Amino acid sequence: MLPKLIDRNPNLVGLNVTIPYKQQVLQYLRSVDSVADRIGAVNTIRIVRGSLHGYNSDAYGFRKSLIEFMGSSYQGKALVLGTGGASQAVIYVLDEMGIHVTMVSRFKKKGTISYEEVTPELISSHHLIINATPLGMKPNVETSPKLPYFSITSSHYLYDLIYNPDETAFLEKGRFQGAKTTNGMAMLILQAEQSWAIWNR
Repeated sequence: MLPKLIDRNPNLVGLNVTIPYKQQVLQYLRSVDSVADRIGAVNTIRIVRGSLHGYNSDAYGFRKSLIEFMGSSYQGKALVLGTGGASQAVIYVLDEMGIHVTMVSRFKKKGTISYEEVTPELISSHHLIINATPLGMKPNVETSPKLPYFSITSSHYLYDLIYNPDETAFLEKGRFQGAKTTNGMAMLILQAEQSWAIWNR
């Protein structure tokens, strides 16, 4: 489908890639920059004389928005919910910031725990919780990751990559427990600015 899109729009200089295609798109690219290669996901494509080159501006947007949200001094642990392309950029940034990451998915696999293993004790030791799943996105606004929300406190930070709706059920439940919360709108804007810069090099 992507090659046909490029053929039909010869004046395209770039485009953004969204879930769930950030990893699938890799097969169509002539090159991938070093950051996107380490992440294993591309959300920005630059087209040069018909050749497709991949970048990841999600990492830039997430890093800057996370620091704006909670500062740069946090050295605790983070729970990252989801294992798709968006979560890979999140994990890349957290690793670079020296924040220990525990990944959570529907199914347990190497390096990842299942939601059934997210205990109140685990929540208590991970004060940053990031939703990198589509749970709670419009139109399914009533859904949320399966967590023991009663264990969340005012010492927690909840970051949802979703920006529509403004407050997901995940964030609402965290706010009810006193947690500091933010959605993905700042990340969206920042990654878009970075993508624009990449397209106009």
